[in-house]
Amino acid sequence: MKKFLYFALCVFAVVSCQDPQPKIDFALEHQRDSLNQIILQKDNEINDMMSTLNDIEDGFREISEAENRVAVARQGEGASSKQRIRENMQFIQSTMKQNRELINKLKQQLRESSFKGDQLKRTIENLTSQLEEKSQQLQKLREELDAKDIHITELDEKIANLNTNVTSLTEETNQKTATINTQDKELHTAWFAFGTKKELKEQQILVDGKVLQSNFNKEYFTKIDIRVDKEIKLYSSSAKMLTAHPSSSYTLQRDANKQYVLRITDPNLFWSTSKYLVIMVK
Repeated sequence: MKKFLYFALCVFAVVSCQDPQPKIDFALEHQRDSLNQIILQKDNEINDMMSTLNDIEDGFREISEAENRVAVARQGEGASSKQRIRENMQFIQSTMKQNRELINKLKQQLRESSFKGDQLKRTIENLTSQLEEKSQQLQKLREELDAKDIHITELDEKIANLNTNVTSLTEETNQKTATINTQDKELHTAWFAFGTKKELKEQQILVDGKVLQSNFNKEYFTKIDIRVDKEIKLYSSSAKMLTAHPSSSYTLQRDANKQYVLRITDPNLFWSTSKYLVIMVK
């Protein structure tokens, strides 16, 4: 009996020492992909804000260059010098107006972005102060030109209109920017979900063989930007599309681990039939 017990324990020990088959934590992989999508979205938001910031800085650089041209022209005499001064002053005013609108756009982008940076807020405040300082310098320069009988009638009218309408212009620009941004996000937003038949039934996504016909759980879906997210890992060796999407707009292929990956080759065509994607896996 003791020999039998000893033999059984030895067998059990050998079996226990064998390495278990590695298991993929699907929830962890899915969470990691979601985090990668969030990071990519944040990068896009930062890139958009940096592009606007670069446009503003270019505007200030062009204003400084035009101011230098005015300074040079003021040293000359005659109709040609006065004409160059008028042209450059009008250019400065136009560029300042454009910079004011870009600063308002940058403020709106920061408010709507998930990126919250104190440094960027301080940068916007500095740009606003710089613009106001330029406005005062321009007003002083205009007064000096008036004293020399270099009247810029068109510029006077632009300055008056800008000062009286700046509040309404800012509000209108902010409203339009907010509307455009909202429409743009909605236009390029889609949702996807994949799971086993049991999981999809539990979420009311699949009911009596019908997909998305009941009051399904929208929280189960992952939100994506169709311009950015063109590949979805399914972490399964079995995958079946339950929502209808044109077959020419995607491929469903196995990766090196024999697991399916959905690659969307034509996003506009793929999402034209439905902004919801459901895939059943095993």
